[in-house]
Amino acid sequence: MKLLFVADPLEGFKTYKDSTFAMMREAASRGHALLACGPQDIMWQRGGRVTAYVREITLTGDAHDWFVAKQKAPHELPVALAEIDAVVMRKDPPFDSEYFYATHLLQQAEREGARVFNKPAALRDHPEKLAILEFPQFIGPTLVTRDESDIKRFHAEHKDIILKPLDGMGGMGIFRVGPDGLNLGSIIETLNKGGAETVMVQRYLKEITQGDKRILIIGGKPVPHVLARIPQGSEIRGNLAVGGKGVAQALSAHDRGVAEAIGPVLAARGLLLIGLDMIGDCVTEINVTSPTGFQEITQQSGFDVAKMFIDALESALAG
Repeated sequence: MKLLFVADPLEGFKTYKDSTFAMMREAASRGHALLACGPQDIMWQRGGRVTAYVREITLTGDAHDWFVAKQKAPHELPVALAEIDAVVMRKDPPFDSEYFYATHLLQQAEREGARVFNKPAALRDHPEKLAILEFPQFIGPTLVTRDESDIKRFHAEHKDIILKPLDGMGGMGIFRVGPDGLNLGSIIETLNKGGAETVMVQRYLKEITQGDKRILIIGGKPVPHVLARIPQGSEIRGNLAVGGKGVAQALSAHDRGVAEAIGPVLAARGLLLIGLDMIGDCVTEINVTSPTGFQEITQQSGFDVAKMFIDALESALAG
């Protein structure tokens, strides 16, 4: 089969930890042909189909020069997405206007017969911070608002809170305000820009010291190990991008129950892969754009996450 990965530039991949690379490596080991492009390489013109200017790539096994491409430039090989067996959308956040437009092009490609994972409409319908609102039984005290007075009221009630922008990634823009309320007004001004932008506020969960757990759910089923991202030093964020330590752990009975409740619901909507984030017993985010953690879990636990993903992809294509 031909698999197209829509991703960030290949030259920037850190192959020792990149989950998209792990997917490619597993797919290549099964004899699938690999294609790659970025969202900027996708186009549509009246009278034609949604087309991507792709590169055909082969993995070399080298840690640095890890691929070779037949095409010197992406514009050398235009391919209609409907002619490719599977399009795997793996562009990293942020979910900005260009990402939004890319999902519309991919959805048009679906109308023409393309198979896209995760489904473009599902990507749009499940913003990673706000997707948790559908599952209030699994989340801690949470507020979504533009209003400064709402945030101050929430702080007065819960004393110790976390504030974050809705479009952040990798722990970007996250603030903690304790019982003294120090700098709360300034932080609100920074995040909601005078009421122009919506903010998510959550009660601080002390269990973060044991890690922000990433639970990967593939085809509606949880991977049996999680990646606990543990804050280091005085940092409150466990994100690997800001220095958190990733530790693979067996999936607990409680967390499995949560994953098995949420996973099939979202899988039925076309989300083949999601990353459920939990602190303690509470779901904090549902990542759908390009969930990571494949290699860390595999290296530490021995469970082959990429194999499970390609198995699920092949099954979805056969169904």
